[in-house]
Amino acid sequence: MSDNRKDEFATDPLVGDMAQGMFLAEEATLVEKPEKTEPLGILFWVCVGWIAVNVLAAVLANVLPLKNPYFEDFNNINVGPGLHHLFGTDDLGRDIFSRVVFGSRVSIAVGVGAMIIGFGIGAPLGMLAAYRRGRFDTFITTIMYVLLAFPAIIATIAVLSFWTPRSLVKIIIVIGLASVPLVYRVIRTATLSVATKDYIIAAKVQGATDGRILVKELLPNIAPIGVSFLLIGIATVITLEGALAFLGLSVNPPTPSWGNMINEARTVLAENPYLVIFPSVALCLFLLCLNFIGDRLRTHFDVTEVKL
Repeated sequence: MSDNRKDEFATDPLVGDMAQGMFLAEEATLVEKPEKTEPLGILFWVCVGWIAVNVLAAVLANVLPLKNPYFEDFNNINVGPGLHHLFGTDDLGRDIFSRVVFGSRVSIAVGVGAMIIGFGIGAPLGMLAAYRRGRFDTFITTIMYVLLAFPAIIATIAVLSFWTPRSLVKIIIVIGLASVPLVYRVIRTATLSVATKDYIIAAKVQGATDGRILVKELLPNIAPIGVSFLLIGIATVITLEGALAFLGLSVNPPTPSWGNMINEARTVLAENPYLVIFPSVALCLFLLCLNFIGDRLRTHFDVTEVKL
């Protein structure tokens, strides 16, 4: 450590000893360096492309040259895949391809919207509790663990059963609030592993405000874990929406969603297997891509401490 830095902190008896010890430890023992990471790989970018195609199709469904997903053509009931109907038609003559595309809007909206609510509430609380510790951490963590002890899917079913009439916004709100405790636990754990690092102590010693430390120091270091969990969480919520559709607790027909379409296909599965095959394939591919992307990002941005 240079003489100038020593003299600078020697003039302040309140922080001089702590600062000098911190700088000595910083220079002599360890630093954080990311391990050499493997490239994300071609399969990662294929998955990203598939997710992008699905999201763009969902957003631009109204302007794409698609058939009306609600139009019932009784002259073409349970028609197989062909030139005029790429995925065939259902038992009411509605175009399956169009309904799969429009159905992605509901499923993706539920997944993304619910996790925005979950992260919007759970992530700041988790970071603040892990950084502050003490009574605040104990109080918030106790509440969240009590909520985690009650199955989220049971609570979601109970609320949606009584909160009628159901709508897409209500489904997003209920699932989003149910995801808050789990997001809190993940973000709190990630923050705890970072909050005692040397650079956090250095920022405190140099007089950085709590807000600056949380935003400038902690947030960038836990962001990879947060993004990975966000993507996996979206996949989980989409699966949950499909389960709710089987119970009749998703959006009301004839509004299509992947879960609703699979549920409706149960009664005509023998006559028209395409009605369940195509939305199931779309759902499975989307979920697999999300999970793969999340897992690859987590391993790619993982950092460890190494001794010099």
